[in-house]
Amino acid sequence: MNMNLKLLAKDLTKDYPRSPRETLAGYVIAARTLDKCRAVLAGTAGEYHFNCPLDNQFLGFAGIDAEQFKSFVATGATDLEVASWIDEHSKIKDRTQVVVWNNKLRYTRPCDMSIELQEFLEDYIPKFIPKNRPVRVWFDVYDLEEQRI
Repeated sequence: MNMNLKLLAKDLTKDYPRSPRETLAGYVIAARTLDKCRAVLAGTAGEYHFNCPLDNQFLGFAGIDAEQFKSFVATGATDLEVASWIDEHSKIKDRTQVVVWNNKLRYTRPCDMSIELQEFLEDYIPKFIPKNRPVRVWFDVYDLEEQRI
């Protein structure tokens, strides 16, 4: 394993990946995707997964192949280097599209999601979110469960 990767990888058995609200290369979810990818490569992912449905929101929108992303991350690239790689490989070149997409995701309410995700969250929220903590938007689920808010 690349030594720089080992130094950069979070131990997700002891810490959380970054909030989906945090941006990398201007994209929400991307920093979290990177944290999980590094942890998977380093063997410290715990119960987190790379290339999951949330990661695929970012990867799919940007038109980035998950395995190519993972291969680049495995080189031990820093956040800045990964951001540059994303800029270079993203199919989206119009910043306005990224801003609109970011805001759509930041403010997606559970009632605006597919019925399958609504059904999943209906059971997930009472199981993992502290009682009496309102979930107003989808990203709240992550930030409440991971004790950021």
